[in-house]
Amino acid sequence: MSFNELGLSPHILRAVKELGYEQPTPIQQQAIPAILAGQDVLGGAQTGTGKTAGFTLPMLHRLLANHGRGGRRQVRALVLTPTRELAAQVGESIIKYAHHLPFRTLIAYGGVSIKPNLDAIKLGVDILVATPGRLLDLLTQGALTLNALEVLVLDEADRMLDMGFITDIRRIMKALPDQRQTLLFSATFSDDIKALADDLLKTPTLIEVSPTNSTAEQVNQRIIKVDRERKRELLSHMIGRNNWQRVLVFVRTKQIADRLAEQMVKDGLDTVAIHGDKTQGARNRALADFREGKVRVLVATDIAARGLDIDNLPHVINFELPQVAEDYIHRIGRTGRAGRGGEAISLVSLDEQEQLKAIEALIGLSIPSEILEGYEPSGKPTRQTLPSNKSVQNPSRDRGHANAKHNNKAAKGKPGAKGKPAAGKPKGDAPKKPAPARKREIVGEDIGFTPMRRLPKTQRDDYQDNSNEE
Repeated sequence: MSFNELGLSPHILRAVKELGYEQPTPIQQQAIPAILAGQDVLGGAQTGTGKTAGFTLPMLHRLLANHGRGGRRQVRALVLTPTRELAAQVGESIIKYAHHLPFRTLIAYGGVSIKPNLDAIKLGVDILVATPGRLLDLLTQGALTLNALEVLVLDEADRMLDMGFITDIRRIMKALPDQRQTLLFSATFSDDIKALADDLLKTPTLIEVSPTNSTAEQVNQRIIKVDRERKRELLSHMIGRNNWQRVLVFVRTKQIADRLAEQMVKDGLDTVAIHGDKTQGARNRALADFREGKVRVLVATDIAARGLDIDNLPHVINFELPQVAEDYIHRIGRTGRAGRGGEAISLVSLDEQEQLKAIEALIGLSIPSEILEGYEPSGKPTRQTLPSNKSVQNPSRDRGHANAKHNNKAAKGKPGAKGKPAAGKPKGDAPKKPAPARKREIVGEDIGFTPMRRLPKTQRDDYQDNSNEE
């Protein structure tokens, strides 16, 4: 089957051809005719299956049929996404598909100024791609009405529920007209998703292109058993020795993401972290650098990484297993996209066996496991706290050191230091007793931040040599 056989507008087919699309994917073959027929759709699809085009192309065709009626531009199609990154990705795709169409698309999410959104709405918007929080802001301010809405899309609805957006979604639904077409897409079909679908969809067409809760067939999954405190050492070893140039690493918390990225930079690997506490500008720069190859390793939390579309991503590493088994599917779905192969490696310690059992039960597969020589697990569960800001393996550096300014100020008052001595101190005074050692603040669990000195120097040198190779 070709796109020409699906009944789409010639203007849409032209854009599809220019983007290099040749044949529709399975979900596109099933979803496009159903959406063109005006049916509500409940779609189950993993990431990388082409579902964005699956709902966007027929949505544009339907909007084109009624374009120009009713005077001032109003929002006629709304796409809700759980994260800023996914909103940006979906919005950019819609703009590409609508390149030859007379539609205005607005991408709206939090973390940035709302003023450009308000200005765009005043000029008129046909298609709005938004996160729930920013959409509610626009509705609350009276800047936006959705009375003319024709199509509603909830993308990655399971993640929206996981992130606690159900209340926001129900508030948004009250602002929508009853007569509309609703399309709900989810990678997994939990009981909560089914309940939401019952509330929002009217006699929907069910489309599943792969079995529920299955994982991407193109992804080679494996587990490496290792002690928790040696995970970071093993991770740097694998990336350096195998000369991997683009690696996405998943962690559970923001603190772990920052600390792991910091330690891997010290191992000679260009690494950056993204999570919810980072500004949107910082997250965008980090993603751009990773896509362009300026950054070799991207460390991310589940929320920040949801919806990331990165071409040619061969390796996904679960530095620690997710607490929610379904998140494993979303994580490894970042690789093995568009028919390409990929590898998903999970570093599993003794205290993560319950999470592993839940994941294997969900996907219906026993994931092959192995032990690497030199990193054999001790068999004893460990539970360490995160290390303090002071480096555990290298001499302290002023750059990036949390107490650098404090240390510089203190040095000015010491004898022999540059600058004036502290005022009011007689020369004959005995030296002041050193202050008691500060208690290390416990921020969270350490999951593998041990010194690289356990590795032979030749191996450590390899990391720095390889990190500059193309």
